[in-house]
Amino acid sequence: METISHTERMKAVLEGRQPDRIPVALWRHFPVDDQDPMMLAESTVRFQQEYDLDLIKVTPASSFCLKDWGVEDAWKGNTEGTRDYTRAVVRRPGDWGKLKVLHPAKGAMGAQLECLREVVRQAAGKVPVIQTVFNPLSQAKNLCGPKVLKRHLADHPDALREGLDVIVKTTTAFAAECMQAGADGIFLAVQHAQADLLSEEEYRKWAERDDKAILEAAASSWLNVLHLHGKNVHFSLAADYPIQVVNWHDRETAPSLDKGRELSGKVVCGGWRQWDTMVVGDAEQVVEEARDAIRQTSGCNLVLGTGCVTPIIASRTCLKAASRRWSVE
Repeated sequence: METISHTERMKAVLEGRQPDRIPVALWRHFPVDDQDPMMLAESTVRFQQEYDLDLIKVTPASSFCLKDWGVEDAWKGNTEGTRDYTRAVVRRPGDWGKLKVLHPAKGAMGAQLECLREVVRQAAGKVPVIQTVFNPLSQAKNLCGPKVLKRHLADHPDALREGLDVIVKTTTAFAAECMQAGADGIFLAVQHAQADLLSEEEYRKWAERDDKAILEAAASSWLNVLHLHGKNVHFSLAADYPIQVVNWHDRETAPSLDKGRELSGKVVCGGWRQWDTMVVGDAEQVVEEARDAIRQTSGCNLVLGTGCVTPIIASRTCLKAASRRWSVE
């Protein structure tokens, strides 16, 4: 029998206290279901009920914040659960200036808020709920495609900046609406803070101010998570950003969990490889990596999780092994 709620357990970790056990946070996409707000809410809650996790991350398709600008996407069977973009709306530099600030409570974003409210209602304060929010540069990439974004970064910076400003205004308003909907925080997904894509100086120039504006809009919350996607990430951002938890592919790229905790001064979330362990591994491998993560951190300031979204083909065997009760060893 649980001695404290999931919310109390997460708050203990954030306050630097040792909870009754190590929290576990896993999240995944729900393709097809994510096209309907109530179906996504139902699938999200059922996943929580199945594995009794310490955190609910609401994970819509990345297009939810872009559809009212005209993008189109399709489900084509990606095993991570993501959809493929089939129509871009920005093809030329001048197209950035055509973007208009969207109302965060209408259209596709309004539907996502309906989903969030339903998940919050069912969580009933016993499990913290955070909403996925893609940072402006990631949204810009999905509006035009990665090749066009790279070209506009280099050759048309003023036009791109005009578009980013519109995205920032829309996204900060959405983050504020998430707080009104009862979210305990946001999961800020950052995709371009990788040395192979942008230098740290370039990333800070193009994205730091925008990222912080969104986090400021969610400043009334107590559980904001920064996800640094990819390899060779600019991890110093984690120390500078107003967040409580940092999540990255710790098994695949530096820093390690213990070093990441030291560098950031934040709670770290990770320990399991999303593919090699959760998909093609077994229960023994899950246990081995979890115990190593606990040893690295002495079980302090740690949330066990995958370095990124758990693939939809992850085995129940591995998910069940991951969701066991982990004690400090």
